[in-house]
Amino acid sequence: MDEQRWASLKELEGRLGYQFQDIRWLDKALTHKSYIHQSNNAQINSSEKAANEVLEFLGDAVLNLAVTHLLLQEFPEAEEGLLSHKRSHLVKQSSLSFLSRQLRLEYSLLLGKGELQTGGRKKSSILANTYEAVLGAIFLDSGFERTREIIQGHLKPFLQAGSCSPRFSDYKSLLQEVAQRNQGVAPQYQVLEEFGPDHDKMFQVSVAIHGEVTGAGWGKSKKEAEQEAAQKALAVLGEQNLNPK
Repeated sequence: MDEQRWASLKELEGRLGYQFQDIRWLDKALTHKSYIHQSNNAQINSSEKAANEVLEFLGDAVLNLAVTHLLLQEFPEAEEGLLSHKRSHLVKQSSLSFLSRQLRLEYSLLLGKGELQTGGRKKSSILANTYEAVLGAIFLDSGFERTREIIQGHLKPFLQAGSCSPRFSDYKSLLQEVAQRNQGVAPQYQVLEEFGPDHDKMFQVSVAIHGEVTGAGWGKSKKEAEQEAAQKALAVLGEQNLNPK
């Protein structure tokens, strides 16, 4: 590990709120298999690829257990169905990629040339997996209890009683943040269609970035239609490797 890489990882530790005993775990968590594949050493390829994928697998399991524990603490009287819904909302790909971007994991992520050329640093799937891999690295470095504390810190704003991670559900705000950060513009919404009686109207709204329509949604109010349009736009942009889901 060269000095520049080491400095990048040490800076990331500050954002994570965790200092590694063995920083090589963090280095592995942030080394995508595409980066390993372009190496000329096949023996190193095999071992390193396995380690990276195992960290993602491990982090996924740790995250689900930790979130379950945190939800039981936060909502002790809640029924299983509600807890399951809240957990699935917190650990879905769009939520994890959002956390990954907040922590700016993409700046320390090592990717192969092919992934870099296709916008790999903005892919929701890669960012979500990277976040899980980092959690797996923390678990191997310090165990479950410390990892649970780190996860609690990351999710604290979304574990409020009476809410179901509202920030993750606010697709319009997330699209605004992503579009302004990555493309320097705000999304533009337009009502395409409106029909039905006043007491039961339906709206169709489109959202465009740089004049290009990227999503459309329906709703019983303009706000509801805008949220669906933003959600679809994030999904489309993610699939095109331009922006997060």
